[in-house]
Amino acid sequence: MSKSTHDTLEDPLSWLARIANKFRSQWMLRTYPFASVGGNFCVHYSCDLKRSIAPHIQIGDSVLLDRDVWINIPVAPNGSEPVILFDEGCKIGRRCVISARNRIHFERNVVFAPSVLVMDHNHAFEDVNVPIKRQGITPGGTIRIEEGCWIGFGAAIVCGKGELVIGKNSVIGANSVVSRSIPPNSVVTGNPARVVKQFDPSKGEWVLGSSSAYRATPNR
Repeated sequence: MSKSTHDTLEDPLSWLARIANKFRSQWMLRTYPFASVGGNFCVHYSCDLKRSIAPHIQIGDSVLLDRDVWINIPVAPNGSEPVILFDEGCKIGRRCVISARNRIHFERNVVFAPSVLVMDHNHAFEDVNVPIKRQGITPGGTIRIEEGCWIGFGAAIVCGKGELVIGKNSVIGANSVVSRSIPPNSVVTGNPARVVKQFDPSKGEWVLGSSSAYRATPNR
């Protein structure tokens, strides 16, 4: 039995949501002025992605934006280069928030669990005489999540400055807070995130990490 048939038997009204998702996906494909958009783009009807920021977003083939995802560009970019890039096969889970001032790039086959936060800036707060909501946002940096990474439930990836890179095929554990670059083929957990396991190519196996040997590296 196919998944769609099973869902219909479970709840006969579920086809209404599927129709709404299909319509929203096709509407965006045909009418939103994305920098570029690939085939098989699927977006949930509840996704918050404004038409006005679409020219600054590049989307590859087979990208999924799931329920209640929020895509945000808080400051109008100066140039014409995309600010948010989803390469082929990216899957963004429910309730994820992506906010880019400068540039956030998700390479091929990056997968998000629900409720992940990715921001390349933060709220300014340094002036104690001004309410934080009036201080705007920081200049921030850039974020690149390399291909094949898995980002666990509730993780937060925030770049204060420079370039934050999460190396290919890495795993960010649930509820981890990442503010520094991570080497490829790593498993990180905690707040602040630390590498707890890493693939050793010389041994051909995964080895335990340590704070001395495998510390998250400063942003470049």
